[in-house]
Amino acid sequence: MKKIRLLILVLAVTGALALPFITSARHSSSVNITIVNNSNRELVHIYLSHVDQDDWGGNQLGEATIGPGQTQTLSGVSWDGTQIKLNAEDRDGCFLSHVSSGSGSDNWTVTNNDPADCGGNE
Repeated sequence: MKKIRLLILVLAVTGALALPFITSARHSSSVNITIVNNSNRELVHIYLSHVDQDDWGGNQLGEATIGPGQTQTLSGVSWDGTQIKLNAEDRDGCFLSHVSSGSGSDNWTVTNNDPADCGGNE
């Protein structure tokens, strides 16, 4: 009987210690992000990262580009966070940023008024 009680106690303590790790685990979901290019820039790369990190993945466009007036949807992007940080790079090497909700679907409309980071101290 003592062995059973000890076993139950050990299992309860182990479960209690594992709970923070289980609840903090990120769950992967599928996201659709539509990018509407209402600017005069040609977007040549789209990169994704967690909002609070600079852990950029590969170019989401592959060989494609998003020209002025064009729309591109990134379908079924697998994501494990609550938000997604997007960076779009144009042909001049300038970057535009957007934060997506990271769930379901989202739209990002790029315009000429969006601030771009071109690597200088502008």
